[in-house]
Amino acid sequence: MTQSAIAWLDELTRLYTPTASEFDAARRHRQSIEIRLNTYLGLHEMFEIGSLRHGTGVWNRSDADFLVSLKGIQPGSPWTMLNRVKNTLQERFPSTTVTIRRPAVVCRFSDADVEIVPAYPGAGGYLIANPSDGWMKTYPKDHNQYVNDVNKKHNGAAKRLARQVKIWKYLRNVPVSSCYLEMRSAKHLDGEIVYSALWDLYLALNKMHAVGLASMNDPTGLGSRFGSCSSDSNREDALSKLSTAVSRAQKAKDFHQDGENEKSIEQLKLLFNQ
Repeated sequence: MTQSAIAWLDELTRLYTPTASEFDAARRHRQSIEIRLNTYLGLHEMFEIGSLRHGTGVWNRSDADFLVSLKGIQPGSPWTMLNRVKNTLQERFPSTTVTIRRPAVVCRFSDADVEIVPAYPGAGGYLIANPSDGWMKTYPKDHNQYVNDVNKKHNGAAKRLARQVKIWKYLRNVPVSSCYLEMRSAKHLDGEIVYSALWDLYLALNKMHAVGLASMNDPTGLGSRFGSCSSDSNREDALSKLSTAVSRAQKAKDFHQDGENEKSIEQLKLLFNQ
């Protein structure tokens, strides 16, 4: 019996779901990082954020992310904060490559990459380094709750769709923010009554293309706008690849509607570079 296009997409999604070992490897480093930063810089709290923790990560692609809320007076420049954290961790882990990738400090351990997002608490949220310049306010706990609520509304589909769009990003080397893709996917499904795998994959991609990957308002109404790309050149590259993706996703759902599963799967394979 011919495999359906939806079954093929489900299989791909399962294939790129992170394994338990990915979680374990990253979390093994948490305690030593937390002790080091608390001892030398002072911490209010450290907690896990990002796609691995939140259930939208991609196998062998997503890092473990932790937000660290620092004590003390917030410096004028986020670069001061980032360099303090980088230097403190580099001294603790001299054989590990430690770099700054705004808004995070990345520790590239031999068994896992761990991203530390330094922050200062403020008015219910956190001030972190803006990827472009200056400071930005973020509310990761509220953002996760928003995605969780939409996900519950659609019986797990919001996180499934977010993971699929991220799989496309990584397999097609699209220079667009994973957080942006996740929030756009959740916002799309928040406005839908029912979920249909191929239709919603196409619609989510098409909506992002229609707005030209423009920054989106925080759907919780709390934080700063979510930017899509780190530069104009990356945005042009991402838009070009997104245009192709929209065309292939549309053909995949149209062929599926017409009962032509093999042709639908062919388009999905092109979409995800399989």
